[in-house]
Amino acid sequence: MQEKLNYLVKPGGKLTGSLRMPGDKSISHRSVMLGSLANGVTVVNGFLEGEDSLATLNAFRQLGVSIDGPKQGRVTIQGVGMHGLSAPTSALDLGNSGTSMRLLSGLLAGQGISITLIGDSSLSGRPMKRVIDPLIQMGAKIGSTEAATAPLVISANNQLHGIDYQLPMASAQVKSAILLAGLYAKGETCVTEPAPTRDHTERMLEGFGYPVRRNANRICVTGGGCLNGCEIDVPADISSATFFLVGACIAEGSEVVLEHVGINPTRDGVISILRLMGADIELINEREVGGEPVADIQVRSCSLHGIEIPEALVPLAIDEFPALFIAAACAEGETRLSGAEELRVKESDRIQVMADGLHKLGIHAVPTVDGIVIRGGSIEGGQVESHGDHRIAMSFAMAGLRSAGSIEIADCANVNTSFPGFVPLASEAGLVITEVSN
Repeated sequence: MQEKLNYLVKPGGKLTGSLRMPGDKSISHRSVMLGSLANGVTVVNGFLEGEDSLATLNAFRQLGVSIDGPKQGRVTIQGVGMHGLSAPTSALDLGNSGTSMRLLSGLLAGQGISITLIGDSSLSGRPMKRVIDPLIQMGAKIGSTEAATAPLVISANNQLHGIDYQLPMASAQVKSAILLAGLYAKGETCVTEPAPTRDHTERMLEGFGYPVRRNANRICVTGGGCLNGCEIDVPADISSATFFLVGACIAEGSEVVLEHVGINPTRDGVISILRLMGADIELINEREVGGEPVADIQVRSCSLHGIEIPEALVPLAIDEFPALFIAAACAEGETRLSGAEELRVKESDRIQVMADGLHKLGIHAVPTVDGIVIRGGSIEGGQVESHGDHRIAMSFAMAGLRSAGSIEIADCANVNTSFPGFVPLASEAGLVITEVSN
């Protein structure tokens, strides 16, 4: 049973210094997936050694791929080619990682081997129907529970065919699952997005030499190609950087530089939203690394004001909203979010869980079907539940920078899924935080 771990954050403090966040989780996942299917060797530097991306790495070891590392963020993958995976001797346990389960369901659907995907209690409760349905349209044979949740049972099949799919809801994970299945499908597979989502899969496919056709919000691949091993330099994760962006904005006297952060235009919505709220954020030393735009981000404390968050920015900041809700709680006036119903099917119902926690800390927060209304005010001390959601836990930790009393956050062990070393790094930067086991 996973150890119960709480955070205790004392009020006050400020954030200062130059900080390097862990590697980007989305890119780390995809580097192992594509590197395993490539011809030749793929070397990954900056790999996130968190539980989620390690779940993907261990899954491919079970599928017969030789992987060395990670050692200080370096992973060496001996690719087996597009059809070189072996049937595992047991179910692939993906822990808490929704990205692993959704992307692997597509990637494995046309492999010609039978595989079962399982996860922890949180992952086993998350909806998979929006991935399963288009894959079945492609000819995949995937079984699930009656509620369309894990375990997912993928039957041996190498008869996929391409489809032209309109995503009903913007989702990079669903898009990626379909495109990865399309690598094994006869003919062309196209996905049309209602709004832009992170495009790491498309960029990385091109980096491995696989042709991708993009026309505005329509992305297509043709099955039957191959991938060639390469070197990948994983930038720091903007989702992890977000906690420090928000913390530096809200804590008087703060000034931090976040180094080597990925600023992919399909992921940088948090910067745009904070700037609309009045944040003092500057991108310096902008460059491109391995096909991904990167910069150092300098942020200074400032006075924030409430805004109506533009719906066009919502898919570009979907994982960053828990931290943005803390910024809204510290802003003058009211912040409104709509068009973010996907937040309800993450590791937790992030709209409801954040609203409940903010309410306990004295902040007026009213959840809606697809968003929330937050009125800025004075944050009090108190006890909040993270419901095992890593982003909820780290967001409420940053609230301590502006709280009147101590904040105790329950059930924080899953922070290790995305941000190993969060507490020591946050402490070094100036947050007064300790871990409390129970």
